[in-house]
Amino acid sequence: MCRECRWRGRRVSGVAVQEARQGGADSGAGAHEGGCTCGDCPHGAREGHRRAVAAFLLKRDEFAAGHGVPAAVAHSASASRQWVSEELTQAAEAVAVRGRAEGEAWLTRLWRWTAAVVWAGVVLLLLGQALTAIGAGWTAARTAGLLAAVVVAGALTAASWFHRARGGALAPVIGEDNRLSTSRAVAACWVLLVAFAVLVLAGRLAAASGHRERDALIDGLELARGAGVVTVLAVVCGIAVLVRRVVGLRVQGQRLQKVRAHRPRAADLLTDDAGRGSFADIQYVVISGVALAFAAVRLARRPDQLPDLPWGLAVVVLVSAGTYLAGKYAEGGRPVILSVVRAREAGDLDAPIRTGDDIEIRGAGFVPAGAQGADRLSRMVVRVGVVNVHVPLVPVAGGFDNPTDALLTVPVPAEVEPGRVDVQVITAAGVETNRYAIDVTD
Repeated sequence: MCRECRWRGRRVSGVAVQEARQGGADSGAGAHEGGCTCGDCPHGAREGHRRAVAAFLLKRDEFAAGHGVPAAVAHSASASRQWVSEELTQAAEAVAVRGRAEGEAWLTRLWRWTAAVVWAGVVLLLLGQALTAIGAGWTAARTAGLLAAVVVAGALTAASWFHRARGGALAPVIGEDNRLSTSRAVAACWVLLVAFAVLVLAGRLAAASGHRERDALIDGLELARGAGVVTVLAVVCGIAVLVRRVVGLRVQGQRLQKVRAHRPRAADLLTDDAGRGSFADIQYVVISGVALAFAAVRLARRPDQLPDLPWGLAVVVLVSAGTYLAGKYAEGGRPVILSVVRAREAGDLDAPIRTGDDIEIRGAGFVPAGAQGADRLSRMVVRVGVVNVHVPLVPVAGGFDNPTDALLTVPVPAEVEPGRVDVQVITAAGVETNRYAIDVTD
C-alpha cells in the first residue's frame, strides 16, 4: 500500500490510525480494513462501509431498547427524542459517506469485470463454433462471426477504458439516478445484435469471390428481409430516449420523486427504486430477452442476411415496450397532506394545538422510493408557518417508527406565532406537498 493511501485512511477514520499503529507499516491492514476510501483500495472502502452500517444498526437498536440515553435528557421525552435523532442522523451521515465511497470504488473496478465478461463471451463463441464445426467443417461464416465478435469486444473494451471511472461498458446504461436503466439496457442489447449481424455480413462480403455470392449478401441487407428487427430496433431506441425525457419532466414538475442510489445493481433492471419487483420492467426484459435469443439463433442459422424476426414476435415486443412506457407514465405521484391533528398520548386531555405540542401529519408519499435509509429520512423537513422543523428519527427494533410514508410526528416549535399557520412537508427528494392550514393557540 502506498504512503498517500495510508495517510488518506488516517484522515478519514481515527480508528484506522490506531489499527495502523498496532499492525505496523509492514502489513498495512489498518487502512485497508476500513480507513481508506480511495478508488485504489476497494477492499478498504467496502470494509469501511460494512463497519459503518454495523455500527449504525447497533446504535439504532440500543436506542430503540431505551439504552444509551444520557441522564441529562432522559427525564424529558421530547429532549431525549431530539438527542437520539441527532445521534442517529450523524451516524447515518457517516454511513452515507462510506456508501458513496464504496460505490465509487466499485464503479472504478467494474470496467475490468465488464471487459472480462465481454472477452469471455468471445471465447464461448469460439468454443461453440469449434464444437458445431465437428463433422460439418469450418466455414467462412464462422470466421466472419468470430472476427465480428472480436471487433465488437474490442470496441466495448475501449469504451470500458475511457469510461473506467463510470462503470466501464455499463456507463451508457446507468441512469442519472445512478441505477441501471431498463430501457437503455434493452436498447443497447438490440443495437449490439444488429451491429454484430452487419459486421458478419461485411466479413462475408469481404471474403466472397463470386458475383452471385456478393449480390446475395447485399440482398440480405434489404429492408424486406429485416423489417421486423429494424422496426423493433427503432422502437426500443425511441423508448429509451422517450423514457429519459418523461422521467426528467415528471421530476421537474414534482410529479415524480427520484432519489439517487449509492451504486447501480443488476436488480435495477427488474425492480423499482425501492427494490420491489416491477411488472412493467420484468415483462419488458423477459420478452425482449426471448426475442433477442430468437434473433440470435436465426442469425446463426442464416448468416447471409439480417435476422428475419417474424412480425408476430416483433408485435409482441412492441406491445411489451408500450406496456413499459405506460408504466413509466403511471408510476410515482406527488406527496399529499390529508390531515393534521394534535398527537395525544394515553391519559392526555383533549385540547387544541399549542406551541410545544406534537402534531401528527397524515397523508401519502412522504418517503420516496429508495429513501428508506436513515440518511435520507433525516433530510425530511416540515415547514410550520415560516419555521422549518426537521422530522425526528424515532427508532424501533429493525427500523424507524417516525417518519413513515403515511404519518409524520413533529413538535410545534416555540417560534411559531399563535394563529392560523400553514403546514407543508418537504421530502428527501426535495418535493413539497400541498399546504394544510392549522390553528395554533397560546
